[in-house]
Amino acid sequence: MNEGAATIRTRKFMSNRLLSRKQMVVDVLHPGKATVAKTDIRERLAKMYKTTPDTIFCFGFRTKFGGGKTSGFALIYDSLDQAKKFEPKYRLVRHGLLEKPKGGRKNRKERKNRQKKVRGTKKAKVGTGKKVRIIFTLSQTCFLLDWSIKDFASCCFQI
Repeated sequence: MNEGAATIRTRKFMSNRLLSRKQMVVDVLHPGKATVAKTDIRERLAKMYKTTPDTIFCFGFRTKFGGGKTSGFALIYDSLDQAKKFEPKYRLVRHGLLEKPKGGRKNRKERKNRQKKVRGTKKAKVGTGKKVRIIFTLSQTCFLLDWSIKDFASCCFQI
């Protein structure tokens, strides 16, 4: 988007020394045009505050009814290290500073339920359950079972 297409204003500016950042509400005026991309907003804020766009995190933008005005929030960190320290992981992933964790929904749910069974710092040590693949035959019929080690152990001890 070209420079004159949108006007960016900041308000409620606050310098947060504890988190090594400046934080503000950002108002974007874009009459008759679509919502401005966050990357464009970051670049314009970087010019306004004389910093690099990689230390600026924009989020929470909502377009007012009828269009033409969008409001959101921006954080400008003093350094990239401070941003990595204080920003939530999902925002770092969006920014391209972290790799998105791999794994499916079922693994997350199973891990969450295993974490419920332990207390305190042991929750961090709970890993994904190991699977045991068992192939056995009964009278010319082959069975393939995927069991967790716990299920397999409990099954073996019941026999």
